[in-house]
Amino acid sequence: MQLAQQFRTLNEQGQFLLANAWDAGSARVFAAAGFAAIGTTSGGIAYSRGFKDGEQMDPQIMFSELAAICRSVDVPVTADIEAGYGSPPEAVAETIKAVIAAGAVGVNLEDRQHGAAGLFDLSAQAARISAARRVAGDLLWINARTDTYLLGLGVNEEARLSITAERANAYLAAGADMVFVPGLVDLPTLTRLCTLVNGPVSVMAMPGAPSAAALFATGVRRVSLGVCPMLAVMGVLRDIAHEAREAGTWQLMGERFYGFAEAESLGRSAAGRA
Repeated sequence: MQLAQQFRTLNEQGQFLLANAWDAGSARVFAAAGFAAIGTTSGGIAYSRGFKDGEQMDPQIMFSELAAICRSVDVPVTADIEAGYGSPPEAVAETIKAVIAAGAVGVNLEDRQHGAAGLFDLSAQAARISAARRVAGDLLWINARTDTYLLGLGVNEEARLSITAERANAYLAAGADMVFVPGLVDLPTLTRLCTLVNGPVSVMAMPGAPSAAALFATGVRRVSLGVCPMLAVMGVLRDIAHEAREAGTWQLMGERFYGFAEAESLGRSAAGRA
C-alpha cells in the first residue's frame, strides 16, 4: 500500500517522468539513475525474447518478468498489460489479479484489439476498465491507453482529437485514473486535449519529440519513455555487431561500455535475492 500511495502521488502531482524497463537489469539501471518509479514495456520484454509485440507471447512469461522487475527495485512498478490478455472483462480482471500478485502498483490497459482490426468498441472498453477497477480497488493506478493517434483514426486532425477526448472521458468515467495517448507529441494539440479531458493525461517520449519540460507545459502529467530505450539499446548492439563482424574492431563497444564494477554494483548475491 505504501508503494501504491507513493505511485499515486507521483501521478497526481505531475511533472512525472517514467522509465520503462524490460528486465531486472534495465530496471536497476533506471533506478540507479534516480527515476522515482519504473514501468515495464511489453514491446521490450517481447523483443528481448524473440517475439513480436502485441500479445504474441504467453502472458505468464510477461507476469514472470514483471515479478522479477518488482523484486529487483525498491521503487513503485507499473505494468504494461497490453490489452489485458483477453477480450472479455472477466479476462482483464484475471490479469489484474496476476499483476497485483506480481507486486505492481499500476497498469497500462490499451483499447487496441490484438488479432483484430481497430479499437474495442467504446462501451466494451469502458466495461473492461470497470472490471479492472473493481478488482484493483486502491491498489493500482489505472492508466487507460487509447491508440487513436497511433492508428491515425478520424478523417482529419480535428476528428482525431474529438475521438480521443471522447474515449478519454469515457475511460475516466469507467474508473481509469489517467489516460495515455501514445503517438501524440504535437504541443498545441496536446494543450487542447488536456483542456478537453476530465482528468490527467500521459504521453510517450520518442525520438524527435519535444523535451519533457515542453510536454509538461501543455498540461500533461506524465511522460514515459516506453519501448524507445530498449530499441536504442538494440540499435547500439546492432552497430557493435556490424563493426566487429565487418571491421574486426571494438571502438563502439568501448565507447558504450558500462563497466564490470558498475554492473556488479547493481547486482545482488544469491543469498540476498528477494
